[in-house]
Amino acid sequence: MHKFLLTALLAAALPFAALADNDDDDDDKFGLAGVLSAKNKEDLEPIQLGAGIPLTSAPWVLKSGTYYEFEIQGDGSQELALVGPEFFRAIWIDEIVVEGLEIRPLGLDSVEFDEAGEMEIGFLAIKPGSYYLKIPGSTGETQRLEITIE
Repeated sequence: MHKFLLTALLAAALPFAALADNDDDDDDKFGLAGVLSAKNKEDLEPIQLGAGIPLTSAPWVLKSGTYYEFEIQGDGSQELALVGPEFFRAIWIDEIVVEGLEIRPLGLDSVEFDEAGEMEIGFLAIKPGSYYLKIPGSTGETQRLEITIE
């Protein structure tokens, strides 16, 4: 009788043990930090902000749900801004770092460099679509970065 009861209990528990084992397999899942975990992070090519130089060498193609970081490097050759309100509303900005100071904004419309410097922006791509970042008032292709969020 006890042998039968023990066998029945083990048979009933085996499917749950298999489920528990699958829950512990984090090979293709996010870590404890979720979408902000290192497994979900990619670095993008830096944006070069200077008079007459291309912003980047190629357009960005991003994946919704992925966390990205990029640097904007201003050479100080002239006062330059980058605008892209539609892009900034299609992402969630985690932080902007300028000279070790971390800024956590609720939103962003543009950034401007009055002198040489560097800033790093970390964000989560959210809304699929076609966007851009550009130097305001410019018309050249190299002064505009095309961005696609898939």
